[in-house]
Amino acid sequence: MIRVLVADDEPLIRAGIRMILTSADDIDVVAEAGDGREAVETARGTAVDVALLDIQMPVMDGLAALTELRRAAPDVRVLILTTFGERENVLRALGHGGVGFLLKDSAPDELIHAVRAAAAGNAYLSPAATRHVVDALASPGATTRADEARQRVDRLSARERDVLALLGEGLSNADAGRRLHMSEATVKTYVSRILTKLGCENRVQAALLARDAGMHPDGV
Repeated sequence: MIRVLVADDEPLIRAGIRMILTSADDIDVVAEAGDGREAVETARGTAVDVALLDIQMPVMDGLAALTELRRAAPDVRVLILTTFGERENVLRALGHGGVGFLLKDSAPDELIHAVRAAAAGNAYLSPAATRHVVDALASPGATTRADEARQRVDRLSARERDVLALLGEGLSNADAGRRLHMSEATVKTYVSRILTKLGCENRVQAALLARDAGMHPDGV
């Protein structure tokens, strides 16, 4: 069962999210919070797999709560759920360790899929959020980022680069294992090693780094 924390300052929104998520047999909303500070404190004392955080909340907003959650409960995977899809918010959320970003007008099935993806250790970006990331990669600073990314990727072994390239394509550990003829457990070990070598907090950051470096699966 996937245990979820929902943080939003509007009780009606929390109730709606709870209703959608608990309609899935494998998801249980185990806690709610009305602001970012409460979300962090709740995650400290409750067994949670995935936290859904709104951005605009009193006391502490969702992006600040994301940063605190990464310190207080590093095993909790954080999805940002908001009506505000501006590029800066998307990139800040991903840069601070969020594993996904989707808008409140997303379809119920998309919300459930995002929670399942996060719980499985995968990234999820809504189509609108993906456009922001692609636009950012094509922005004037992209050349410098690409050079820096390639320098960091050079630290990896050939096999680690194979795995990273597939992360950049959005593949799960299981799918990457099938492509590389490895077990899922072996891929997971490689991913942990890659994150350490690259100084990335999660696979989303590693995937973005792979994209910056222009990596593509080659012969796998």
